[in-house]
Amino acid sequence: MAVRVQRENFDLGDEVAALRAGRTDIGAVVSFTGLVRDMGGRLTGFELEHYPAMTEKALAAIEAEARVRWPLQASLIVHRVGPLAPGDQIMMVATASAHRQAAFEAAEFLMDYLKSRAPFWKKETTVTGAAWVDARESDEAALERWTSRQS
Repeated sequence: MAVRVQRENFDLGDEVAALRAGRTDIGAVVSFTGLVRDMGGRLTGFELEHYPAMTEKALAAIEAEARVRWPLQASLIVHRVGPLAPGDQIMMVATASAHRQAAFEAAEFLMDYLKSRAPFWKKETTVTGAAWVDARESDEAALERWTSRQS
C-alpha cells in the first residue's frame, strides 16, 4: 500500500509490475491513469500546487479507508504536482485484490476522492489567461455515492 506525490512522470507498466512483484494471491489488478485534458484546444498549461505534509496525509487516509472497505492485497496512488502540459500523465491509481469487483470498486472510490476532495490546487492557463479550477458538481456527486455505501 503506497502513496506518492511527485513532480516526475511515472511509467504505468513499471508501477503495476512493482505492485504485483512476488505476489500470487492477486487475482485482479485495476489501474487508472489520468491525463491533462485539453477540451477545445485552448489549454496551454496546467499546474498543481499542494502542501506536502497535508496532501500526503490526506491521500494516505483515503487509501487506508479503501483498504477497510475492500479486501485489497495492494494499492497505489501516484499524483504529480508542478507544471504539466496537455496530454501529460497527472495521476494513477492501482488496486489489487483476489477478485475483480473489489479491485474495480476500490479504484473507482479512490479516483472519485482524488478528483473532488484531494488537497490539490489546480490552475489552468489558456490562450485567454490563467484561472484556478474548482471541483465540478459531477465530481462531487460521484463521491457522494460512496458516503453511505460499504462493500
